[in-house]
Amino acid sequence: MARNTQVVADHNAPPVTQILAKQVATHPGFLAGGWSAAVDHEAHRTFMNWFGCAVGAAKHEAADAALAAVNMLQPAPQASVLGRAGKVDMASAALINGITSHTFDFDDTHLKTIIHPAGPVASAVLALAEHTGASGRELIDALVLGIDVSCRVGNAMYPEHYDRGWHITGSTGTLGAAAACARLLKLDMQKTAMALGIAASQPVGMREQFGTMTKPFHPGGAARAGLMSALLASQGYTASPKALEAPRGMMQTVSTKNDWREITDELGQRFEISFNSYKPFACGIVIHPSIDACAQLRAQGVTPEQIASIELKVHSLVLELTGKKEPQDGLQAKFSVYHGCAAGLTFGRAAEDEFSDEIVNRADMVALRRKVVATVDDSIDEASADVTAVLTDGRRVHVFVEHAIGSLQNPMTDAMLEAKFSGMSNAVIGATKTVDLIQACWAVGTATDVQTLTALARP
Repeated sequence: MARNTQVVADHNAPPVTQILAKQVATHPGFLAGGWSAAVDHEAHRTFMNWFGCAVGAAKHEAADAALAAVNMLQPAPQASVLGRAGKVDMASAALINGITSHTFDFDDTHLKTIIHPAGPVASAVLALAEHTGASGRELIDALVLGIDVSCRVGNAMYPEHYDRGWHITGSTGTLGAAAACARLLKLDMQKTAMALGIAASQPVGMREQFGTMTKPFHPGGAARAGLMSALLASQGYTASPKALEAPRGMMQTVSTKNDWREITDELGQRFEISFNSYKPFACGIVIHPSIDACAQLRAQGVTPEQIASIELKVHSLVLELTGKKEPQDGLQAKFSVYHGCAAGLTFGRAAEDEFSDEIVNRADMVALRRKVVATVDDSIDEASADVTAVLTDGRRVHVFVEHAIGSLQNPMTDAMLEAKFSGMSNAVIGATKTVDLIQACWAVGTATDVQTLTALARP
């Protein structure tokens, strides 16, 4: 039976699948002057931050469950699960390392799109590099180019794609992982286009899953799907050469907004990894200004015992994403601006320990959360927060945070990233190995292979 369907589509979209494939396959890379030393340093910051997050969550129950499921497949020992003793097949390593790198919600953020780009891309490319013996330089080049693909596609679709309910880290991360692995495999332009086309049929992740173990599955699933897409393409598997831009291709199917210029403008000159940021707090990025403000209140001498109420004014997106008033566990608390405020005021920080189930359900934290009165004020940027502590003696102490620590305007230093890494890794592999691992991450771009790096990550 024929159907009368009307699809508003762009039939004149530029051939972005081919354009991106050419960029990934033919770009000369860093050593040939493909990008600046500043961009390359940011790539190393991104890799190190991702690595620390993945090691840090290696003992989490989500990692236990994922590894148990993978081992039912009896995988061949091809690549390392970071922070664990054994190896699994490449695709499963990409899956599990992608899961652990996002479990704490402590990973990198491309602020323009809220994509966490390293999770899918680095997880896929490290697993492949370890198995194939690729150099660290090849890994970093692939990381830069893969992240560029995922974030440029994200730029073109954001925010409409995200507002529809897609978890943009997973949906675009599949493409970035495929691009990075195609680069590492040295696929030509045609096969790279096929890898992107195969990946375009596998966007991963819905926002409904936020606050559950399935949210970190999204970057892991994207890493695995992207790696498999490149492996399939390497063996001659085919896809539509217009898989991204066609009227019924990925991008026009999952988003009514597609600004093609975001993909093509300054391609090969501007690299999206330059706009990456790193979290000082282990939770949704939109909570960070509120935590920062409450930590500043604590630094000014305000204590939880003095609080009558906390007046919080934030952009509507903050409450849309993180409005859980009564989180029941650590995963839910990562999406509670109320818990974030309580943690900032109580501890002056909000690392993973402050999102443990025990802390989340502690009586004093529950009581303090309930004193937070949050109101929407869309005149305030989503990256800012206006906080007033109303004290029991009637005093009011006000803090406005325009740019939280960790933002592009107020970035974490290299030393801060090292301290963050140590805070996650020491308990998993020990302080001595952590020091060596940090140095190996900084030096990965000059390493002949990644075997030493992954060996250091074993407990």
